[in-house]
Amino acid sequence: MDQLSRAEARRLALAAQGFDRAQPSAVSARTLNSAVDRVQVLQLDSVNVFARSHYLPLFARLGAYDTSALDRLVFSRRGRYLEYWAHEAALIRRDDWPLWQWKREALRQKYHARDGWVSKNPRMMRWLLDELAANGPMTVSDVEHDTAVRRGPWWGWSDVKLGLEYLFAFGDVVSAGRRGFSRVYALPEHIGLTELHELAVPRAEAERELVARSVRALGVGTVADIADYHRLKIAPTQAALRSLVDDGLVEPVTVDGWMRGSRPEPAYRWASTRVPRRIETAALLSPFDPVVWFRPRTERLFDFHYRIEIYTPAPKRQFGYYSLPVLIDETLVGRIDLKSDRQAGVLRVQSAWAEEGVDPDSMAERVAPVLARAAQWQGLNGVVVADWGNAIEAIRASVAREG
Repeated sequence: MDQLSRAEARRLALAAQGFDRAQPSAVSARTLNSAVDRVQVLQLDSVNVFARSHYLPLFARLGAYDTSALDRLVFSRRGRYLEYWAHEAALIRRDDWPLWQWKREALRQKYHARDGWVSKNPRMMRWLLDELAANGPMTVSDVEHDTAVRRGPWWGWSDVKLGLEYLFAFGDVVSAGRRGFSRVYALPEHIGLTELHELAVPRAEAERELVARSVRALGVGTVADIADYHRLKIAPTQAALRSLVDDGLVEPVTVDGWMRGSRPEPAYRWASTRVPRRIETAALLSPFDPVVWFRPRTERLFDFHYRIEIYTPAPKRQFGYYSLPVLIDETLVGRIDLKSDRQAGVLRVQSAWAEEGVDPDSMAERVAPVLARAAQWQGLNGVVVADWGNAIEAIRASVAREG
């Protein structure tokens, strides 16, 4: 069994996510497709203080690009991608829809078996399907408006939302993209999904494929890391890994410092994957970037303790409302809290922090050009630096030199 140093594990992980290559001079639809396919899933989130979270992983890997081009790929009715609960709410390839049939059926059985909302509201569920059949794709507010004008029986907004979300989980209703950031609900036939919707991959086969993809996307990971990537259970993840190891596609490894009690924690990587000699990059990571979204792995891999503080009262925040981890080469060196102030036309650095042992000046020198590009990418006129954090003075000086 191979043993990896932690530095080798970091380089494997970052290369698997596309950080081993230079950012392209121009970003085409093909480039976007390739990047999305590499990370497998783009997590969606409603917070928009700097930029929507699904835009940020591609900016980190590719640099500035036209977000409307990504929107056309991921939110059009017959686009290459669909939304489903493949991690949290996330974008997946349309062609992969059959891989999730087992989960849709498992959720259907789970929520129908309980004496809960679904079992108590069959009339509501049927009415929602009839509304979509009669009117085509609709948002929650569209459907709720129909109830208010008495085209159907009255239900409250929360009931409409709950019903549509359950139907979405079961696959009876799918996403036809987003309007603003509101999901547009549709029947499978509305978005040309009928044929794929009728295909079913056996659960064990689907889970094996998803585990294989997780290993490739992670570069190296423990069972828990691999299971989390597509939110699978531990037992089927272990079974899939045994099968993949037996077939020579995945190999078990250990990583220095990754321990379970007094023993090395088992880890896995794609067989014969080359460990890059170096990673050279400077990037701001979304809180929902696959590199950092599973916090225990972030600590194991980078020795970086990270929590998002959007739900923490302002006086109790340690680093800021929407702090983004700063990746320099193969190290998470700090975090920067950003806000796109569109009224003033500037990108605000609300706080900046260097990790213990990191030189703030060195960090600032590498990250200032990224901040300048981020402002330009967001259509803002410059970067304004506040006065909070142990790296803020260094950032202010580097931003001034950059500008």
